[in-house]
Amino acid sequence: MQAKRVQLPDNAIRALVFLGFILIWQVVVQVMQLEMLPSPYAVSVQLVENFVSGELIYHLSITMKRVAISFTIAMVLGFIIGCLMGSFRWIDLLLDVLVTLALNIPALVVIILCYIWLGLHDWVAILAVILNKMPLVIVIIREGVKSIDHKLLEVAQVFKLSRWKTFWKVFIPQLYPYILSCIRNGLSLIWKIVLVVELIGCSDGVGFKLGIFFQFFDIANILAYTFAFAIVVLLIEAFIVQPWERKVTEWRYDSN
Repeated sequence: MQAKRVQLPDNAIRALVFLGFILIWQVVVQVMQLEMLPSPYAVSVQLVENFVSGELIYHLSITMKRVAISFTIAMVLGFIIGCLMGSFRWIDLLLDVLVTLALNIPALVVIILCYIWLGLHDWVAILAVILNKMPLVIVIIREGVKSIDHKLLEVAQVFKLSRWKTFWKVFIPQLYPYILSCIRNGLSLIWKIVLVVELIGCSDGVGFKLGIFFQFFDIANILAYTFAFAIVVLLIEAFIVQPWERKVTEWRYDSN
């Protein structure tokens, strides 16, 4: 009789990997005695102190608001433009150079120019993030639309599906892998841009606090704020992105 394999849930494996990383970090600090690298305990103490004082929650919530607004707008606009460029050759030719240019301009340049031209306002910070994120969404969605299987769209016409049902039941599902790629790239990219925006021209947010800690070489607090934000992103990935991915791709597992 063959023994059953014990399979850990995906999130449990990720948690074990994270704990392993913390353990290695602690061992490195203990063995090498690095002055510029605080221990996980020192970082966790600062994390708890900032959380209890409410300062961490305040600045983290402001940064998350900027991330949420800029991410949503960049995804919606990028999706629409990407679909149009992938569907109509003349629109693709018209906008291709501009999108390529926007994709290759350094994020820092866009941020600085937005602040110089429009002023140090919160909506300008969000605009700078959108302008940096949107070209990537456009390119990914455009390529996804170009790879659409048009035979499936013809089948939808044969069965006389309405344009609305064809769009949601045939067209959009083929773009799910590309949409997921945009979401994951967005989560890993957009918060980094937001921190730079806050560091340069904001008076609140995680980026602003990191700038202050940098001036005092406060590495423990820098890592504390960084880990707080990273934990939030990991929770979004684990409890929002991954469940949605399993739901829209469950047909793959059903067919095995």
